Amino acid sequence: MLSVEEARARIVGPLRPTPAETVSLPEAWGRVLANPLHARLTQPPADVSAMDGYALRAEDGQAGARVAVIGHAPAGRPFPGQVGQGQAVRLFTGSVVPEGADCVLPQEEVDRDGDSIAVREAARPGRHIRRTGQDFRQGAPLLPAGARLGARAIGLIAAANHPWVAVHRQPRIAILATGDEIVLPGEPLAVGSIVSSNAHALAGLVRAGGGIPLVLPIAPDDSAAIASVADRLSGIDLLLTTGGASVGEHDLVQTSLATRGFALDFWRIAMRPGKPLLFGRLGDVPVLGLPGNPVSAFVCAFLFLMPALNRLCGLTNDALRSVEARLTAPVAANDRRADHLRAALTPDPAGTLVATPFDRQDSSLLLLLANAGCLILRPPHAPALQAGANVPVLRLDLDGL
Repeated sequence: MLSVEEARARIVGPLRPTPAETVSLPEAWGRVLANPLHARLTQPPADVSAMDGYALRAEDGQAGARVAVIGHAPAGRPFPGQVGQGQAVRLFTGSVVPEGADCVLPQEEVDRDGDSIAVREAARPGRHIRRTGQDFRQGAPLLPAGARLGARAIGLIAAANHPWVAVHRQPRIAILATGDEIVLPGEPLAVGSIVSSNAHALAGLVRAGGGIPLVLPIAPDDSAAIASVADRLSGIDLLLTTGGASVGEHDLVQTSLATRGFALDFWRIAMRPGKPLLFGRLGDVPVLGLPGNPVSAFVCAFLFLMPALNRLCGLTNDALRSVEARLTAPVAANDRRADHLRAALTPDPAGTLVATPFDRQDSSLLLLLANAGCLILRPPHAPALQAGANVPVLRLDLDGL
């Protein structure tokens, strides 16, 4: 059996980012830059006021001085003249500082009387002026290729005068649930039927990872029905199956797809939950076959599909990132399979993360999975730990998970 790390490397290693496409800024949230992005302008393009107030020469703005107001310059309408000795121009936040002025006095620090102001607090050179290019200059690098675009990055891109941006196409992931017993939510339930939850959870994971899920009709335990999925993979970047990944009498995914050219890479991993996981290729399409138990399917998808999505999306760092948490209860010594214990995750009064492993770890318990804040990582042959020990965890309490 492969280790989790080796299996992940064999799944993710051959994958390449999807091609670039150009999208408008409203469509760019969550996407990954395909090319480095540079500024198309200088920001701010001129010296501008950081306050509502008055532009003047600092030497004229001594406490008690009276200065003549010779004009006003709302943002976007610069004052056409020059500020001279004993003069000031009324400005607003973002207004261009007129020639001759070297500071801005906030309106709260003066008393206005008709066409003049009385200075209450002395001015200082450079005060409340945002200098040309203080944020960035034309041609300056702003974001590297491989950056995922959130709201702040999109704001920066817009400020740099980019209405369109080149991003990697969202990976298209086909999802196939298999099994005679599987029915869709809301359908009549016969004795022995199981409501299909895996496909829907996996579709959510795909969306959380930046991909586009395509949920295929449920395939019964029939070789021809499972093999026919090969006819639906045009434009698909990865096929995800759930159920039938083992070698039992009704586990038909591997043998059925083999009739259509499926080449197996591996099918067993030394992990819990999720030992019967297969990976290979159906032509040019990678195939990741997940177990049928819902917790096993989710954990395996989290460990292997999410890094694969990161790579396909174009992220430069596609690794899963663990954090440390303190155990609130003891955990037993581990066997030769890496374990992924579902646990609650909360901060203690000091802000330290604490993990409480659930008493039950059966791979069918969706309610506990839904309430889990993390997976406690237990390497093969890890020794027993007492409450208070620190352990690595993978967080599940994140948006979309």
